[in-house]
Amino acid sequence: MSNREVVVENIVKSYAPAVVAVDDVSFKVESGQIFGFLGPNGAGKSTLVKILTTLALPTSGRALVGGHDVATQPAKVREIAGVALQEIGIDPIMKPLELLTLQGQLFGSSKRDAAARAQQLIELVNLTDAVDRKAGTFSGGMRRRLDLAMALVHEPEILFLDEPTTGLDPASRRDVWAEVRRLNQQLGMTIFLTTQYLEEADELADTVAIIDQGKIVASGSPAKLRAGLGGQASINLAFENKTVAANAAQLLSDLSSAVQVDRDVVRLYLDNAAQAVPGVVARLNQADVTLLSLTLTQPTLDDVFLQVTGQRLKSDQTQFAEENVQ
Repeated sequence: MSNREVVVENIVKSYAPAVVAVDDVSFKVESGQIFGFLGPNGAGKSTLVKILTTLALPTSGRALVGGHDVATQPAKVREIAGVALQEIGIDPIMKPLELLTLQGQLFGSSKRDAAARAQQLIELVNLTDAVDRKAGTFSGGMRRRLDLAMALVHEPEILFLDEPTTGLDPASRRDVWAEVRRLNQQLGMTIFLTTQYLEEADELADTVAIIDQGKIVASGSPAKLRAGLGGQASINLAFENKTVAANAAQLLSDLSSAVQVDRDVVRLYLDNAAQAVPGVVARLNQADVTLLSLTLTQPTLDDVFLQVTGQRLKSDQTQFAEENVQ
């Protein structure tokens, strides 16, 4: 099998002395892995993807994609890498088969072979019913699926997906997940996935890295990252507002070494969380602090993300609801 690794060594990308988007980042994606890359907005995710896909040059450091240097061998990288970025570049007046056929010809296929591949991809991304429509009439989700097909035209060995399911409803998102798994398992394709969805990373990724303020702050398998919280369960306490939550966190701070406040919710991480619940409720009652609800949960990747970045990514359902409120 060919080299399908992605190697990042001390990459820095700065736009001015005071603006460092990527700050001395290093990691390795093994051949055939699905690698999940997470981070808050503005953390440096998309900047690093642009470097790895030859759309931007690093200020310093080195990156290899499939054994090829992104700075000195960009044409070689483009031959073996497929890319679906956040900004979907699709000609609105062309139909999907026309776009995919043209893309195949640009990669060196004959018109006949490119057209056959285009038909395969149309079926793959479930756009058969829209083949006679211009791309400009497509919904956001349809454009996202067509963009994925465009990235697969030349059957790449390494596939970069930059938030590929943003804008899709949960059912369509899971269809994309199934296709990502198939590409990885059946074709051995290495997949570099940036995402806003913790469910997506947990569901797909063999290894996850979390970037915050341009630096890698955590990495490992989802299971390893969850285990890094010590196997502790969390007591989740919901209050009327952020002010009450902050006061409650102060009141309970001596009960746990890990207390987090997320808007109007306080989380206490404890080894024996279930047994601690009565004491927590009693202390809040004694202080006359009104508790709206209490739940007990095992650590999730969302908890890991919150711990290392101080922020919470939106869940699948929450993001979908917000995207569809116009």
